[in-house]
Amino acid sequence: MFWIETTALVLLAYLIGSVPTAVWVSRAFYGMDVREHGSGNAGATNTIRVLGYKAGIPVLLFDVFKGWLAVQLVSWIPFPEIPSDYLVYIRIAAAVAAVLGHIFPLYAGFRGGKGVGTLAGVGLALYPIALLIVVGIFAVTLALTSYVSASSILAAVSFPFVVWFITDERSIALMALAIFVALFVPATHRKNIRRLINGEENKFRFRRKKS
Repeated sequence: MFWIETTALVLLAYLIGSVPTAVWVSRAFYGMDVREHGSGNAGATNTIRVLGYKAGIPVLLFDVFKGWLAVQLVSWIPFPEIPSDYLVYIRIAAAVAAVLGHIFPLYAGFRGGKGVGTLAGVGLALYPIALLIVVGIFAVTLALTSYVSASSILAAVSFPFVVWFITDERSIALMALAIFVALFVPATHRKNIRRLINGEENKFRFRRKKS
């Protein structure tokens, strides 16, 4: 029974992560698919770049929410048969499933975003203090460079160090997940890294140009 519940919960986390917020918003309110414009990415940054903050901010907030919700579901479902220490592994499995759902969404032809917003939601559920610090690192880097990709990569790489040295987290499972994040985000930004090296990466405009 435990394995059935766990499998169903992880599958549900994937389905929650699969909600293609950027795609649905762009289709429902703008009559287009945001993946066909800008960077071709179904994420909040590309939505802001193509459609503006009015569309992009709700997309970002919901992408964060679905990552948080997928992890929090574990806390809301009773697992009386197992020790509470093992619940962290189920929460991590749900977190990974939600992020994979965002990147490979079932409802949008498995073409999604890079998972940074959903990862932030996962961080909010599992590492709230560390997330606040990392968001600060992201914001400062973005303000100084105007590169969302570089800001995301630096924030991700700093994440395990923040978790270990500042929040004093000693759970092996949670530290392993933090290290995974530090490797995963740069891996999903390989093209951005090449463009940064070649000086071809687009800078983020804090104000959209009037048409």
